[in-house]
Amino acid sequence: MAATEVARTGTPAWRGGFGRLWTAAVVSRFGDALRTAALPLLAAALTDDPMLIASVTAFGYLPWLLFGLLGGAVADRVDQRRAMWAVDLLRGALMAAFALAVWLDSASIALLLGLAFALTTFQTLFDNAATALLPSLVPEGSLGSANARLMTAQQIAGGFLAAPAVPVLLVAGAAVPYAADAATYVLAAALIASLRAAAPEQAPRAGGSTLRGEIAEGLRHLWRDRALRGLCTATTLCNIGMGALIATLVVHVTVWLDAGHAGYAAVITAFGAGSVAGGLLARRLSERFGRIRSVFAAGVVQTGCLVAMGSVRALWATIAAMAVFAVMGMVWNVNQTTLTQERSPAAMLGRISSAFRTLAVAGAPLGALAGGAAAAAWGANTPALLAAGLFVPAVASLTGLIN
Repeated sequence: MAATEVARTGTPAWRGGFGRLWTAAVVSRFGDALRTAALPLLAAALTDDPMLIASVTAFGYLPWLLFGLLGGAVADRVDQRRAMWAVDLLRGALMAAFALAVWLDSASIALLLGLAFALTTFQTLFDNAATALLPSLVPEGSLGSANARLMTAQQIAGGFLAAPAVPVLLVAGAAVPYAADAATYVLAAALIASLRAAAPEQAPRAGGSTLRGEIAEGLRHLWRDRALRGLCTATTLCNIGMGALIATLVVHVTVWLDAGHAGYAAVITAFGAGSVAGGLLARRLSERFGRIRSVFAAGVVQTGCLVAMGSVRALWATIAAMAVFAVMGMVWNVNQTTLTQERSPAAMLGRISSAFRTLAVAGAPLGALAGGAAAAAWGANTPALLAAGLFVPAVASLTGLIN
């Protein structure tokens, strides 16, 4: 498939397994969002040390750097369905045990750090297995639509349904959000285990094949595929910029714009709404322009949004810019994921997708540090401009892929 070929698209059938995978992904995302919203509140109740509170988030990134590539290699070796439901059962058991600890008033910062690390370690296998499994559940021409539906529904579940539910659940008890998260893991595991579609065939491994060698093989394929290599490079640069923006967004809104917590909530809501709209738009753009051109256009528009955010000192401008930025971000993500699935050999898809994810996670903390330093040195609006400066070469690197 040429990098600039117009995407072949269609609507995925809910039967044949996709509907159950979609439901499992949405249910699991809802539970994860409950935990993500409740954990910082619990951490703040356990300690007033900002570094310890921030470490809970940092420990959630660390396993991707340590085990991301390994998770992709394992996903290519095993039956992805079994790996996914087994991982979800383990995560459900961990969350149930943690909910019990909270209920017994036995939670500690050390326990929170261990939980964050363990859950993300399992996630490195689950996410790569899910990416590798999807092409076996829908026709190739429906991959773009399937990814858009998955990502859009997950955004709605995590961004609009879970957050308002957390205060209600906390009224019932501090442990309730974590117990609910455990239940969603178990339900998702049951849905995935019930998939009836044939498991993707595993290619026979050469004698003496090792995980290290298989990881290297996946990385070589990623490097040799011009379109995937260019897209991976661009995504890595953009994620550094995203790290700078997201890490300092609250300072941008509350300090530079002087908009307070209400202004910050409005910006976050605009981002969530834009992400949903982008999921609905991604298929139409890819049908008309192709995947690489859609990603390129998304990056150009996002760069303009970042410049506007860093230059126009008005809350309405930041709200509008973040909404459009999120629309284009979803267009980028849907087409990136689908292009990776279309251009990767089935036997290497887990390893190739894990390379994307590992680089993305590696870029975010670097960007966060750079954004914090820029804000401290030159002002709270400069991280947005720094992000724009990183998006420029990222988008420019895609021009060579467009004929």
